[in-house]
Amino acid sequence: MSRLLVACLFLSVVLPARADLPLTVEDLITDKGKFKLDLSVAYANVNRQGVFAGEPITVQTGATSFVTLPSLVGESTGNSDTIVATLGLRYGLTSKAEIYARLSGTHSRQRISGAGGLAESSDSGFADAWAGVNYQFKKDDETPAVLGFAELALREKHSSTSASFKTTMLGVTAYKAIDPVVFSFTGAYRFSQNRQDGAQTVKPGNLLLLNPSVSFAVNDRVSFSTGVQWTRRTAERIDGQAQGFARTGSDLILGVGYGFDKGNTLNTTFKLNASGQAGAELRMNWLYTF
Repeated sequence: MSRLLVACLFLSVVLPARADLPLTVEDLITDKGKFKLDLSVAYANVNRQGVFAGEPITVQTGATSFVTLPSLVGESTGNSDTIVATLGLRYGLTSKAEIYARLSGTHSRQRISGAGGLAESSDSGFADAWAGVNYQFKKDDETPAVLGFAELALREKHSSTSASFKTTMLGVTAYKAIDPVVFSFTGAYRFSQNRQDGAQTVKPGNLLLLNPSVSFAVNDRVSFSTGVQWTRRTAERIDGQAQGFARTGSDLILGVGYGFDKGNTLNTTFKLNASGQAGAELRMNWLYTF
């Protein structure tokens, strides 16, 4: 749910900011000794045309978190609907650090229409599990605040089997609060190692993400956010052979957050692909502190 730092900041988990105060680190990292329940549901619709050799479908479940699903091999037109539900838990170790874990499950349905007729498939079940840490390196003062995160995939499902401890992600966020506006920039990199998927050796593509954004506190309960996300994903490799080529893409991201009360917020994020055919995604996230 997370790559939680950023999620907390502006997009997937835009926490409510008070109009008379800038956002503080307390909004970004769970208070020491406190827990946060993080629930999210993401829906993605993807439409493809032409020839595609089973290129994976990627659904964004947080500001820097993604679930990758296998797809069918086909020609002509392909369409898919995917729902990803994520349950996460965060714990404040200190005033500057928190640890977290999350578990995701999916339901997807794919349709391909070509010369051979219509082919359909559906799949449901476990997607992946991650654990990580967020840390505040610097406060927001004369210069922007700096926060970082690192996380490791505990388990990832593939077409035939699953793999553990084969994917890591590192990221950093810088932000500056000028009440009632917060400017931020996030960069993250996900690196995947070889793993066995049945009889094949598979290496998922690595991912680079850059995300400038701005958040605006309308009042003490509502905040709006907007940003641009640029990604570069290298080609997946099967038995050493590249499947396709490296791809870049840009997305427009819009978000709104509503605070029921302190520590209880609901956030909605809409992501629209601006270049390419990655479709659109809608994500809802609920954060509750206890």
